[in-house]
Amino acid sequence: MSLLRTLSLLLIILAAPAGLMVWAFPQGLSLARTLGIAVGWMGCGLLLASLLLMLRETWLARWLGGLERMYRWHHRAGVAAYVLLLFHPLFLAADALPNAPLSAWQVLSPFSQGLPVWLGWLSMLLLMAGLATTFQARIPYRLWRWLHVGLGLAVLLGLVHLVLLGIEEPVLPILGLALMLLGWRVVRGDLGLAARPYVVQSAEQVAQDMVEISLTPLAGAVALRPGQFVLVAFFAGPTFRGCGEFHPFTVSWVGASHQFRIGVKALGDCTRHLQSIEAGVKARVHGGFGDFLADRPTGPQLWIAGGIGITPFLGVLREEAIQHPVTLFYFYRAESDAAFLQELRNLADGHGQLSLRALVTGNAAPDLASLLPDAQGLAGQECYLCGPPPMIATLKKLFHERGLAPRHVHFEDFGFR
Repeated sequence: MSLLRTLSLLLIILAAPAGLMVWAFPQGLSLARTLGIAVGWMGCGLLLASLLLMLRETWLARWLGGLERMYRWHHRAGVAAYVLLLFHPLFLAADALPNAPLSAWQVLSPFSQGLPVWLGWLSMLLLMAGLATTFQARIPYRLWRWLHVGLGLAVLLGLVHLVLLGIEEPVLPILGLALMLLGWRVVRGDLGLAARPYVVQSAEQVAQDMVEISLTPLAGAVALRPGQFVLVAFFAGPTFRGCGEFHPFTVSWVGASHQFRIGVKALGDCTRHLQSIEAGVKARVHGGFGDFLADRPTGPQLWIAGGIGITPFLGVLREEAIQHPVTLFYFYRAESDAAFLQELRNLADGHGQLSLRALVTGNAAPDLASLLPDAQGLAGQECYLCGPPPMIATLKKLFHERGLAPRHVHFEDFGFR
């Protein structure tokens, strides 16, 4: 199944640029000009693939291996498209350089060109600004969101640039497809048409700067299982005004009547505001997404959680009795940050197969190399990781050094937006 999902992703990413190359490959031109046009079409195709991979649809996420995986490839396709499009004007300028250096400069200079080329350069600048968010994760969420809006505008301006240059035949259908994909994302994802209405039933503080919120459906419920994540936007209540923005939260419990709980830690402006949420607040829920802990194989397992990364493991422990030996490492900075710690201890006392190791780390990163099993102890283990991205990166490197194959390491990316 994993191989099929990977092949499906590669097909989506490669089909669009390959199709455009076959459709619009130039004939009878110099090598430099041919390359300039070719990389332009390839970049355009990768941008279309990137737009498809940003859609928030449960069926598409299941088919392609999860929303987080889709978004990783969405970013990769966008970066590859940007690099190719950078070479587009360079190759066109190189075509004119040997015989007419001034003309080559005019190709690169937006100041000597008309509106079509101006739009092309503006598209490149918007792509540059938007893709900067791929490499800088610590920018404010609202700025990140507006820069991503700029990415969508960059795609449209780039296509309009081609139309104004007189290339209507292949471009107009592509422009229509881009508008459809952007509109689909805005209406179904950002505006919440795909989401279902819920109401906050209760909110309980479970640690410093962390609450567990219980939500009840007002109409058709979303299909969920513990350990998945949902996209939730909170709106108005009796005295509470929500952010109205969709954010991902892990499901920590699912009830028989389709109510569920999520853990919310104060990590930004919106989640900090949610620490004072009250019963009666309206919400919209989209999901569920993710299969991080689904279909776990038989045999011993090692679970490692950092901070709020405990929530998917807690959801599974609340839902089912552990049938195979599980060692759960739970790292937290201080006792006040240790959400659900007493409940986890009670679950460990009641589950003969569950061994809990809860460790205070303080502000320093834990010495994972000395705490975790050596190469011999990891043999035959399936490892599941959830926590801050630096912790995940350190663990993956450590497991690789100790000879654990990547197929035995599964992780939830809490850097996901």
